[in-house]
Amino acid sequence: MTHNNAHLSSLIFSNLFVQTFPGDRTGDKHPRQTPGVLYSEVEPTPVAQPALLAWSAELAQDLGLSETPNANDIEILGGNLVTPTMKPYAACYAGHQFGSWAGQLGDGRAITLGDTRVNDRLNELQLKGAGPTPYSRRADGRAVLRSSVREYLMSEAMFHLGVPTTRALGIVTTGDDVLRDMFYDGNAAYEKGAIVLRVAPSFLRFGNFEMLAARGDTELLLKLADWTIQNFYPHLNGDNKIIRWFQEVVERTAHLMVAWTRVGFVHGVMNTDNMSILGLTIDYGPYSFLDQYDPGFTPNTTDLPGRRYAFGKQAGVAKWNLSCLAGALAPLFPATGELQASLDAYDEVYWKAYYTMMGEKLGLETLEPEDAGLFTNLGNMLTLLKPDMTIFFRLLASAAPTDQTEPLLDHFSPAFYTQPDVAARESFVQFMRAYFTRLEQNIRPASETAATMDAVNPKFILRNYMLLQAIENLSRGDAALFESLHEQMKRPYAEDQVEFFTRRPDWAGQKAGSSMLSCSS
Repeated sequence: MTHNNAHLSSLIFSNLFVQTFPGDRTGDKHPRQTPGVLYSEVEPTPVAQPALLAWSAELAQDLGLSETPNANDIEILGGNLVTPTMKPYAACYAGHQFGSWAGQLGDGRAITLGDTRVNDRLNELQLKGAGPTPYSRRADGRAVLRSSVREYLMSEAMFHLGVPTTRALGIVTTGDDVLRDMFYDGNAAYEKGAIVLRVAPSFLRFGNFEMLAARGDTELLLKLADWTIQNFYPHLNGDNKIIRWFQEVVERTAHLMVAWTRVGFVHGVMNTDNMSILGLTIDYGPYSFLDQYDPGFTPNTTDLPGRRYAFGKQAGVAKWNLSCLAGALAPLFPATGELQASLDAYDEVYWKAYYTMMGEKLGLETLEPEDAGLFTNLGNMLTLLKPDMTIFFRLLASAAPTDQTEPLLDHFSPAFYTQPDVAARESFVQFMRAYFTRLEQNIRPASETAATMDAVNPKFILRNYMLLQAIENLSRGDAALFESLHEQMKRPYAEDQVEFFTRRPDWAGQKAGSSMLSCSS
């Protein structure tokens, strides 16, 4: 138990993962294969001058920590201080990247300081960008300001949007410059270094289980599955617990995809090593929210031209990734029938949750069988119209029923990047008329319908161009926009959100970092 005047330096770490599983304890940081272990002990590499950029007072309070960090906290965030109860390590895992088996991967930029219990909840605290590990391969294990700001702000923003996610407690600049080739085009440049302290019950991924299966280490695979259930799915302990656990991972992952769809979030790099075993959004790299509605949009330059991880494909990719997890768990079963049946159940879970979510976005009091067609028509219309997704759905709650085309177009005009052509106008008007007719079946007053819609359709999202501007300003020593975004993201559904309730400006459509990004960090 901790108290709200506690600091990171006074936390007592239990280090359950390190105590339970075999690891490489040499402390050797040079890149290598590490067979037979689930992690390598490795200490953060100190930095020149850690300086606090932001601290999540809400998360600190949840962890029983002081809402204001002290000097030792900042040294811990910078990797300059390791307390006696910390046992820092980098996890070893594997994964499928862009559909191909990549073999051993592991924490190349992340170092877990340890895990600690608060109010009987396990929390893993992890530095991202704290120096090389045995899994850094040819990289330096560091992170730059732009990627660290993006991870810090977005993980906290997703939490306030109500999307399952890892979180971020704090971010520091390091006082060191880091060499990066942002678009892998040979134009490397020095950028400001930074480190994020991120928090989750666990950072275990599908890839942790894939690694053990690939090695044929069934004993450790079973031990990891049992440990995961015991600590994070304790309600499943008992008979047939492993298959029931896999079923719940399937369900959590399906619901996560629906949550992403609700707010228009595109992860950008849904490799199996970036899939949380707890159903959390994990590893914020080249992500984006949708600006113009486009099921084919991917924010990741590395994902072109195939667009494997495009917005409209994420639910299908999640099922494919779950099939990889099922394959990894197969050695724990005499036959694969139960695993296959559990995997097949993904579609029903996803679509049921999807229809419920879409009904909420549209303000429908109850769902009817014919609503599936209404949702399909909505998607087709949005694909033709290409409005700003966030603005469109927020304006929908205040749209007045009418047969007149022009008033409808005027009402939604803040969402249009380009004027609708004939086909888009016709599709839009047909949908809106069908939608207004459907709303007549609601019993509750229109004001209640609008309020329920506003509770699930955000008015504020962290757009990439905003993040880019904040990062550029921070690089010049101006933190005003960063601090404003840091506050606004805590209340994404508030009606008085006005300043950032606007389309992406034209200049941002092509500018590097404000639409498409790379995996570089």
